[in-house]
Amino acid sequence: MSDYTSALDSSRFTGQHWKLFITISADYFLNGVMFSVAPLTAYIVAPEMAIFILATTLLAETAGAISFGSLADKMGRRVIFTTSLLLEGVALSLLFFFYTNPIIFWVLVSVMTFGVGGEFGAAYATLAELIPVKHRGKVILLTTNFWNVGASVIAGLALFVRTIYDDPFMQVTLLLSSAIATLIVVGVARVTFPESPRWLMLRNRLDEAYSITRRFTSVAVTSPISGTERPANLTLSDVFKSYRFRFAVIATLTVSQYVTYGMLAYYLPYSVGFAFGINSAPMVVFVSNLGASMGAFILAPLIDRSRKSTTLWSFAGGTVGALLVTASHATVHPLGFYLFLFFTMIFSEWAWGVVSALQSEIFPTPLRASVVGFQTGLTGIAGASVVISSRFLDATPFLLISVTLWALGLVSSLLWKTRGIETARKPLETISR
Repeated sequence: MSDYTSALDSSRFTGQHWKLFITISADYFLNGVMFSVAPLTAYIVAPEMAIFILATTLLAETAGAISFGSLADKMGRRVIFTTSLLLEGVALSLLFFFYTNPIIFWVLVSVMTFGVGGEFGAAYATLAELIPVKHRGKVILLTTNFWNVGASVIAGLALFVRTIYDDPFMQVTLLLSSAIATLIVVGVARVTFPESPRWLMLRNRLDEAYSITRRFTSVAVTSPISGTERPANLTLSDVFKSYRFRFAVIATLTVSQYVTYGMLAYYLPYSVGFAFGINSAPMVVFVSNLGASMGAFILAPLIDRSRKSTTLWSFAGGTVGALLVTASHATVHPLGFYLFLFFTMIFSEWAWGVVSALQSEIFPTPLRASVVGFQTGLTGIAGASVVISSRFLDATPFLLISVTLWALGLVSSLLWKTRGIETARKPLETISR
């Protein structure tokens, strides 16, 4: 016999865990496709408005992350995850019929990214609360990595099928296909995406928590934890008071990684004076996301040994890589540029993986999704500012901003290494005390 959380933490990796992993991974794959195709369409449908459309969609992602993150703590992880996907699917389906109208295109793409932002809190919280502790980091890393896989696949196809790059009808057809696939994932999620037993226990829904725990662990369980978790009525202000250091450091790491990823993987080719021209966008997206995709598989055996060390390695490598990318761009050396971009994005994925794991682990269950959503939301605000700046900045200052953000993340990772807590292979209730 075991209590609920011990059973979840010590379980072997079962078929139920695999179903959850595949469902969320499929969703992230489709998100990677959407985020690669939508900017291309924006620059064809409304070239004068494209920068502002991209910035607005990032702000919409912020709104979705913050509002739906909070709702995932109040209403449950499962209902918010499926609602987010449903919004994306409906918005993209309508886009197929109205993409030639710039204003409607703007609105529908913003609704899509609102839904994407809304997924983060629910998905991350569910993975952290259901995956066994010895696999938690690698599962979060590999699941979110399917965003990069989706982006690299669609960008790679664009290198061979030119219409993907310059034909808006082809692009919205791809988006419609993504919408249909997303709606299919919604149906699958209704079966494979469970409510978190930890969240259910906070609501005293012990019979449901018992049933899901038995389904995932195949062991008999007794009473839930008592006295080791925070009360269910916590607010974000309690997090700011009780977890100031960890919140500030992880928020800085989050902004550093998310914003630099977007800058290098998506927005750099559209900056003023980019040395290799706007037509290189598919190659930049492909190389960036291929590097990121491979980086996850390199880090997977290491991330559950130590979060503190892998965080430091990630931001150290990313800072060096960003400097090399900037230098190779200044010398207009295409081979060096793409090699260093590939190298940098390996570490960008490392950073994404460890930041996603830390976000999901170090705050208490009653506010886990809210904090993930809030911190992810900060990246949308910062990212929108950077995207707008690309309209006015030359590519070299744009790249120097990425170097600065990477360096800021490196300083924060040093702080976490020296003063932070180790979360690898530890129960969530122990971490969030």
